[in-house]
Amino acid sequence: GMRAAMLTWLLSLGLAAPPTVRIVHSGLACNIEEERYSERVYTIREGETLELTCLVTGHPRPQIRWTKTAGSASDRFQDSSVFNETLRISNIQRHQGGRYYCKAENGLGSPAIKSIRVDVYYLDDPIVTVHQSIGEAKEQFYYERTVFLRCVANSNPPVRYSWRRGQEVLLQGSDKGVEIYEPFFTQGETKILKLKNLRPQDYANYSCIASVRNVCSIPDKMVSFRLSNKTASPSIKLLVDDPIVVNPGEAITLVCVMTGGEPAPSLTWVRSAGILPEKTVLNGGTLTIPAITSEDAGTYSCIANNNVGNPAKKSTNIIVRALKKGRFWITPDPYHKDDNIQIGREVKISCQVEAIPSEELTFSWFKNGRPLRSSERMVITQTDPDVSPGTTNLDIIDLKFTDFGTYTCVASLKGGGISDISIDVNISSSTVPPNLTVPQEKSPLVTREGDTIELQCQVTGKPKPIILWSRADKEVAMPDGAMQTESYDGILRIVNVSREMTGTYRCQTSQYNGFNVKPREALVQLIVQYSPAVEPTFLEIRQGQGRSITMSCRVLRAYPTRVLTYEWRLGSKLLRTGQFDLQDSTEYTVSSLSRDSYGIYNCNIINEAGAGRCSFLVTGKAYAPEFYYDTYNPLWQNRPRVYSYSLQWTQMNPNAVDRILAYRLGIRQAGQQRWWEQEITVNGNIQKGELITYNLTELIKPEAYEVRLTPITRFGEGDSTIRVIKYSAPVNPHLREFHCGFEDGNICLFTQDDTDNFDWTKQSTATRDTKYTPNTGPNADRTGSKEGFYMYIETSRPRLEGEKARLVSPVFSVAPKNPYGATNTAYCFSFYYHMYGQHIGSLNVYLRLKGQTAIENPLWSSSGNKGQHWNQARVNINPPTSFQLIFEGIRGPGIEGDIAIDDVSIVEGECMKSDQPANNLRSGAVGTLAHIRLIPVIILMSVLSHQR
Repeated sequence: GMRAAMLTWLLSLGLAAPPTVRIVHSGLACNIEEERYSERVYTIREGETLELTCLVTGHPRPQIRWTKTAGSASDRFQDSSVFNETLRISNIQRHQGGRYYCKAENGLGSPAIKSIRVDVYYLDDPIVTVHQSIGEAKEQFYYERTVFLRCVANSNPPVRYSWRRGQEVLLQGSDKGVEIYEPFFTQGETKILKLKNLRPQDYANYSCIASVRNVCSIPDKMVSFRLSNKTASPSIKLLVDDPIVVNPGEAITLVCVMTGGEPAPSLTWVRSAGILPEKTVLNGGTLTIPAITSEDAGTYSCIANNNVGNPAKKSTNIIVRALKKGRFWITPDPYHKDDNIQIGREVKISCQVEAIPSEELTFSWFKNGRPLRSSERMVITQTDPDVSPGTTNLDIIDLKFTDFGTYTCVASLKGGGISDISIDVNISSSTVPPNLTVPQEKSPLVTREGDTIELQCQVTGKPKPIILWSRADKEVAMPDGAMQTESYDGILRIVNVSREMTGTYRCQTSQYNGFNVKPREALVQLIVQYSPAVEPTFLEIRQGQGRSITMSCRVLRAYPTRVLTYEWRLGSKLLRTGQFDLQDSTEYTVSSLSRDSYGIYNCNIINEAGAGRCSFLVTGKAYAPEFYYDTYNPLWQNRPRVYSYSLQWTQMNPNAVDRILAYRLGIRQAGQQRWWEQEITVNGNIQKGELITYNLTELIKPEAYEVRLTPITRFGEGDSTIRVIKYSAPVNPHLREFHCGFEDGNICLFTQDDTDNFDWTKQSTATRDTKYTPNTGPNADRTGSKEGFYMYIETSRPRLEGEKARLVSPVFSVAPKNPYGATNTAYCFSFYYHMYGQHIGSLNVYLRLKGQTAIENPLWSSSGNKGQHWNQARVNINPPTSFQLIFEGIRGPGIEGDIAIDDVSIVEGECMKSDQPANNLRSGAVGTLAHIRLIPVIILMSVLSHQR
């Protein structure tokens, strides 16, 4: 239905506060320890979910960031900081242990940082290995006298080991033939069982039990080993040649056979360089590669292990035949300075291939298709493989006219199965060394960023050699990443040119497929133009009507850098154009903003290659309000079905634009589509940092609501801010105020003490048992409501005189201490009590401090009949640290002794004396009294409807 909601409006001053931060955990912790120097350690079992929440205060609301140090480098958490309050890591692994930092920043003061160390607990399966004493080794492993059993398990915390022989627990000293010790260099990771002078009873079943003493309820783990007179380390042999030379495409099978070892060893194959090929088929000790390629070549090893002695390892090398990359070059007579070939002089033809295995390579030479033999005038040699591997030479000592023709060298591998490589070389009167030129219009080459470009060197000569391109002006890689790029036609093609590619490129002839002479070279210059880069590319300017603004657009880089023009536009309308001479920026001023001068201003700066654009959004929009989160918000009214909420905010940059006339407040129940909206009028100017308070009433318990707040100026709506408000028991990061009327289901997180005789009971007059004892207990809660709840002790049978019921408050964290004030923060603790009946016992209240849970400090006490009405108790407390309050009710001599309590509150600041006027406001600042200017409170009647 429609309900009239009373809206109160209260303004007060300056509220910005630097951040504070506290870390709480809500995951699956095994335990939390407060270490020395108050370091917090959070232990968790591997595989569980880590959940840490950062509770922050501060205004404006701080930004939160979780980061991590330590841990291994493989843990990339550093890069992916978490930017919300809760850090959640499900299935946590050991490398994710370490220190986690929560950092809160809101631009005021220095950031607040708290950290917590996360210790991940785990226990891996233990492994037992067996060794004999070195130097006494004979053929058979165990005729020796001394045997060592070593047990190792990875764990955190350090593992404790125990040994058993059969069912008997072995301890150091329990058996003369057995010694148990830790090698000094392993720091508790290993436990060794030494059997001296092996005896018949030492052949037995040994068990190693690894334990972390059940921390995080991690169970112990056990491994067993049977020692017998047959126990022996593994031995194997390979039924294959070494090396194995094969052709590509062949199937290869490697067989590894076990020749000894007890217990039976396990066999694995490994490859020295990286992993086994994907297509490998493993079957026990047999490894098959169905169709081998050059990539599969390398050393393959079979390893046998049974945890006795050292593993056995045998290897073979697989060589895959290959023949590739055939090239030739012509060397003119070295005794003449002339690069040309001439009759009567020497000329040498060389051929080169890459061959695997190199020892199988053979060359044969042909002239015009007929085989050539080495002779005095035609000398065939192989170059020393260390100087130039896979190279053959044909030396024509004294060139005659009849020697002109086509020479062919053919490379082949003796093993066969690989195609030969055949290389033809023409020697004739037209065989001439190369020459390089750059066509005139091809340098300098002007292009635009992003284009595709071809750099060209024309090569003449016969044969035409391979051309090498490189950068001439600086030692940087070519666009393809290499220092040199090969080209068969002299053209270098670059796709998607970028500005870094501007510069000089060198083309030069190589000896390959050409003459082995001093390289010819030429240079090509490349110029890459790009449009101006400007700043700012986008800027929002907020300003009220009638005020002036100036926009400035600056060139950072451009090519060409001169002949830059600019134009200013508002929307499509041209405002001004011009040209840059020496300056690098242009400005535009609007001297008095009006409604039609708001909008998007663009400044284009233009050169041959294109334009760069600065954009300015000029608006009169008000900035967003910032919700104030640090107040204790729900107003705990003692009404069973509804609650109120004190919404507080400050206005960001209130003077940046026109005066804020009103706020539009939208509210909707979480999960619903429709907003209910109303306007809140603002009178006068809002000051920077001024706290605005507005009470929302008639919110339905326990629903959460979304609240949207939008400032309104004559320009129109400003930026909105949305927050969620929740009905919750008051557990706030630092205690500022706490009120509890015992209305909600969780009685504000009060708990019953386990050590007492009976419990406090929650009830209301409307729900109490009709068989209640008359003449005792309250007839309504403290506000007079029959529906409202309170807590009481029921003293009817079977209760006995002197029995105690104890109710314990949640833990309250105190506000951080003022570093300059000597005293702790003071709080006013108050509650209402009802002690009516002729058999009333006692009501005691105690204060318990953190870290001193055994000591309870008496705060307040009362006994006997106080009449049929509620009384208020008020006590000043100055707790130095986090604290709890305990209410203890003690049963008197009979059944008319029901004691009740209600409306417990704790508020920062000392209690006011009862003769003080109640409207004196205490400041939130610690240690100083602020005089707060109270603007007259305006009470607005307005209608807020709720969907019921």
